[in-house]
Amino acid sequence: MATTAWMFVVAIVMLCIAAYAQIRVPAHTAGVEKIAWARGILILVGLALGYVGLRTYQEPFGPRAVLAFVIGFGLGHVPAAVILFLKRARGVGKS
Repeated sequence: MATTAWMFVVAIVMLCIAAYAQIRVPAHTAGVEKIAWARGILILVGLALGYVGLRTYQEPFGPRAVLAFVIGFGLGHVPAAVILFLKRARGVGKS
């Protein structure tokens, strides 16, 4: 039970990170097409990592498997979120 609770907390944090990255992409990306590509790539990488997390559990749609998927999805957004956070902190414009 404790493992599930911790996974839930980490999943919430990862969803917040994913949301931050998706929200900040337009602020630092020039052009609608580039924004769509950046968001699409982030979503695809997140889905791939989520799938890997999901496959670690015997029950594919059990609560821990779903939480592992959400954690993996958010993990795919962490590098972009860090980069976008640093760009915002430095005051860098669109690229």
